[in-house]
Amino acid sequence: MSRTVFCQHYQKEAEGLDFQLYPGELGERIFNNISKEAWAEWQKKQTMLINEKRLNMMDPSDREFLEAQMTAFLFEGKDPQIEGYTPPEK
Repeated sequence: MSRTVFCQHYQKEAEGLDFQLYPGELGERIFNNISKEAWAEWQKKQTMLINEKRLNMMDPSDREFLEAQMTAFLFEGKDPQIEGYTPPEK
């Protein structure tokens, strides 16, 4: 049986992650409060951010930027600004 969490991103009960995917306290917060669906959506946004902004994951400042964007997206409902991307209409 899968684990459920109250997803802070979608504000509903949903299937939780199988294990902690991100290190530290933030990773624990994500594991306990973010659904698989929200994490998968973030993964797509993260890929677009890395590619469009040409982020170097070896650069600590780029990693800090990406982490801030991740926190804003998952917990504050803020969509990252990706140049040239228009989200699909719902």
